[in-house]
Order: sequence, then structure tokens, then C-alpha cells
Amino acid sequence: MYDRQAIEGFFRDFSGKGILVIGDVMIDAYLWGGVDRISPEAPVPIVSLHRRENRLGGAANVALNLRNLGARPILCSVTGEDDKGRLFLDLLQQQGLEAGGMLADAERITTVKYRIIGNNTQMLRVDEESRQALTDAMTGKLLERIKALIGHHRVHAIVFEDYDKGVIGPALIREVVALARARDIPVAVDPKKNNFLLYRDVSLFKPNQKELREGLKLDGDLSDPREVGRAAGMLHEQLEADVILATLSDKGIFYSRRDGQGQEEGIVGGRARDIADVSGAGDTVISVAALSMACRLPVRLMAELCNLAGGIVCEQVGVVPVDRKRLQEEAIRYLSGS
Repeated sequence: MYDRQAIEGFFRDFSGKGILVIGDVMIDAYLWGGVDRISPEAPVPIVSLHRRENRLGGAANVALNLRNLGARPILCSVTGEDDKGRLFLDLLQQQGLEAGGMLADAERITTVKYRIIGNNTQMLRVDEESRQALTDAMTGKLLERIKALIGHHRVHAIVFEDYDKGVIGPALIREVVALARARDIPVAVDPKKNNFLLYRDVSLFKPNQKELREGLKLDGDLSDPREVGRAAGMLHEQLEADVILATLSDKGIFYSRRDGQGQEEGIVGGRARDIADVSGAGDTVISVAALSMACRLPVRLMAELCNLAGGIVCEQVGVVPVDRKRLQEEAIRYLSGS
């Protein structure tokens, strides 16, 4: 347990931390409306459109979460050289986020996820995207931009936010991790299937149950803590990662630390929530985890804060960043006994 003053101190320490966010960005587009009838053309609901909304998604949502928590995020990614790419940059500007790490590629399209919401329930999602890997030339440009940013800014942690859209590849992972290790910068990874076992020597690796099963080709019951523990052990051995943080949906978060200071593992149980939408919860969890690594917080405390933050954003419809004030209040309530 931590007292109120200690927890308030942890949140103060988040402020001003420079976090480099590398990964796939996208626009989360919403069409909000009401449903009161079924189409005569097919057995599907008719959504009467009330409003449209565009939000920052993917790695950009990680940047938003970090900013809300008081950090100074620097986003590094590639969009298409198209109207949606220009809209994405406008959204960055509106949110006060730096665009110095952004590149545009005429050979790609900007990823957009269209969500149709009827009566506050997601009815359908339509994805407009390219999953092609960046060319070697574009990867080289992105890497040079990342090196320049690390050279000119104080970076306390690096996040790889991987959505399998092609921005992150083997060469980028290898070069950035080597650079981070040389500078003693923690690296936190939110993985997907394609690059799952390429993130060697990172500080923290955060898969969910589906990613664990697919990435390690497992058949076991990952709702069993012993099976999750075995899977985490496999990841420690194959990736040589210091911390494995596995999100277990409503069951909470499993954590395992193996480093030069020793080892520990456990589960932080999920708390009862009125779940509205799980979209974006992983972005929030990796944001809190990266900041916790930057502040050198104990791994159990990190897992507790991640668990609370992920639950908070699941109570709202759509992809939204976490509210720092509410997270701090819940941390004081549940972790200090106040």
C-alpha cells in the first residue's frame, strides 16, 4: 500500500517526461446516430446520422494518453500523402501534439477506421488501410528522423505501438532498440502478430491474451494464471525482456519481472466496471506502463495503475485517452486505502 502523498508524488513525476512513440497511426472516424427501424432492403438496422467525428487513433492515441498524463510525447510515424494524411496532421495540431516525427509517403494511404454507432452501440466498422511494409528507403528516413529526435530531445522512454500496418519492421526495431540500450532508455512494446518475436532485449512487452496465443502458437487455456505464467516465461527466454505485462481482459493484468535485480510475478485482479467499449484500452495501458518505466516505478505498482487506467477508458464509447485526475483519484482510493 502507498499513502496519498506517495501516489500524488508518482503522478507529479509523470509530468514533463519525454516519451518517443513509434508506430502505426490512424484516424478513428465515427458516425453517430439513432436506430429505430430495420431496413426493408436487408435485415439490418438503419442508423439515422446525427453527427460525424474524427479522432486520433493507434500510436497517436498513445500520444494523447501520455499528454493527458502530463508527459511530453513525440510521435514518429508515416501517413499517406493524401487528404486523410493532411486531416491527421490537422488533428495533431488541434490536440497540441508535435508533428516533428511524422513523414508522408506517396505510395501509402492513411489508415482510417470508420465506426458506425447506433444508440451508443457500435453497429459496424469499416477499415480503409494499407498493410504493406515501408520500403527500405522510407524506413531509413524514419530511422534518421528518430535518431535526430533522440539527439535533440531528452527522451525518458520509447514506445513501439504496433498495429501490423507496416510502419514497424525488423530493421527499425533492431536499430531503435540498440540505440535505446546504448543510451539506457527503457523500451516498452505493445505488439501484434507479424513482429511479435522480433522485439528482443526490450524493457517491457505487453501482449493481450489473443496476441499471446497467436504469437507463441499456444493452445492452452490462457484464463489459467499458471498457463499465462508459462507463456510469460517463454517470452522472457525468447525475447530477454525485463518485464512481461499481459492484459487478461476483465481478469486483470499479469506481470512478470526478471532482471538483474531479481524476479517477481503476480496478477492484479480486474475491478467491477460498467463496460461500454474496450477499444483503445491497450493504448492506455502501454502509455501508463511506459511512463511507469520512465519513472522507475515498482512493477506491481505499474500493473495496478495500468489496470485502473484500462478500466476507466472502457467505461466510455469509442477510443478515448485516460483522464489523469480520475486515475489519480482511483489510485488513491484503491491503492492507499484513503
